[in-house]
Amino acid sequence: MPKLVRLYISQVIMGFGLSAAFVAALLTLNVANLWHLVTHSTGGLLAVIMLWVFNGIVFAGVQFGISIMRLADDDDTPRGPRQQALVREFAPIPVRADEQRKRRHI
Repeated sequence: MPKLVRLYISQVIMGFGLSAAFVAALLTLNVANLWHLVTHSTGGLLAVIMLWVFNGIVFAGVQFGISIMRLADDDDTPRGPRQQALVREFAPIPVRADEQRKRRHI
């Protein structure tokens, strides 16, 4: 199995695990009276499953995005417009010495 696919699968598992912990925290802390709504309605289990799956998709995507961005090479080349503006290379400018400059009087 390619390393990228293995990385994706591991990050999806981690994302859904974080989602399970998040949904458990929501229900345990009874945020917005969610525990009462889930336990006293007929579609409560379906709501918890949907909450877990949809948060799992989001958390898995974030986990994978973070892990992909951390794979960047650590070479010391500046990236982006701000970092490139900080790197200056000085080069001599040839000027003819035999020409006399005319002074302007303002």
